[in-house]
Amino acid sequence: MSGFVDECSLHVKGGDGGAGAVSFRREAHVPRGGPDGGDGGSGGDVWLIADRNVASLLAFRDHPHRRAADGVHGQGKKKHGARGDDMIVAVPEGTVVRDQNGVVLADLVHEGDRYLAAEGGQGGRGNARFLSNRRRAPAFAEQGEVGAERWLRLELKLVADVALVGFPNVGKSTLISVISAAKPKIADYPFTTLEPNLGVVRLDDRELVVADVPGLIEGASEGKGLGHQFLRHVERARVLCVLVDLAWRTAGTPEPDEQIEVLLGELGRYEPGLLERPRIVIGSRADIGEPSDAVELSVSAVTGDGVRELVGRLAKLVTEARASVPPAEAFVVHRPVSEGFRVEPLDGGGVHGWRVVGRQAERAVALSDLTNPDALSYVQARLRSLGVDRALARAGAREGDRVQIGSFEFEYQPDDQVLMS
Repeated sequence: MSGFVDECSLHVKGGDGGAGAVSFRREAHVPRGGPDGGDGGSGGDVWLIADRNVASLLAFRDHPHRRAADGVHGQGKKKHGARGDDMIVAVPEGTVVRDQNGVVLADLVHEGDRYLAAEGGQGGRGNARFLSNRRRAPAFAEQGEVGAERWLRLELKLVADVALVGFPNVGKSTLISVISAAKPKIADYPFTTLEPNLGVVRLDDRELVVADVPGLIEGASEGKGLGHQFLRHVERARVLCVLVDLAWRTAGTPEPDEQIEVLLGELGRYEPGLLERPRIVIGSRADIGEPSDAVELSVSAVTGDGVRELVGRLAKLVTEARASVPPAEAFVVHRPVSEGFRVEPLDGGGVHGWRVVGRQAERAVALSDLTNPDALSYVQARLRSLGVDRALARAGAREGDRVQIGSFEFEYQPDDQVLMS
């Protein structure tokens, strides 16, 4: 079973908010105690956080659900419910978060970068919050808000200093095992590497992260074979190390010049900017191959010839590439943009109607007892202040039209009078 996963689905659910309490003081010698219902606690959030100690998305393959804790309900004597704990989900550096339509929501490149994947529901306000000169004894409170819930697509693009790029079975895995502590499984057949391997090369006081990217074939940029899955791991590499098989006659691969042309062509068609990256072209398997003027350096991972020089040249290119990029001053926090509300047509049962969708509007009607006249009065005032009446009028609502907001339903009246259906 593979220990590396670079694509997965993830279901996230914010915690539900706790309900506000309806309560009144009951004390000796206080015949008419006021409202003292406490607020419910908000639900916890689900955060995705880039962690350099996580290497792949394997943890989500068989267990894709992550949910934050719910908030606690409010109680009498103005006791507020506790907030639900956040759910922290560690993902590898280089994780791209997309929605189900493929739209990029966040790119968690560096250690500590975080994305608010599912916001917890707000806790409901207790009846003590609705006390006013007009409402001396409010007998209603807010329900807790349901936490956000959705499916996401996670895609890992390895963050490496050097990407080893070459045809299948040209010795990339053997080379990375020689220059680093990586121990990839190696065999003598095409597409030996079906998953990327990362190796750390230590040179004096410097460290380089080298990615052994699975072998490319002609047509990879168009998705042939596993082209797209493989090529994305090259995107973030600072330096490209193109391996050309010098033992091309016995391996059945094209000549070195043609190998270079195909490899660079596939990279350029996939992402033109990759051709502008610093790169070095080397010939692999020099111990059994033929010299070629098409390469800058010939190496043999078996005999060690040229390996030390290769590491030195890669270190120089990586140092220069790192110096050209300013360091991140802090981690990045991604939060979804807050949305208002929208009005949608609602047709069915022969009755023309409308649905108001949006967190603000739905929260305005999320009260514990909508049969209470004071509660209905509060809902009318709140919806009016949000501009729901004006939005319905602009959408073309007519007198008597049915309007739904969450579980609340009423008949639209131009004079703003709300009638329960």
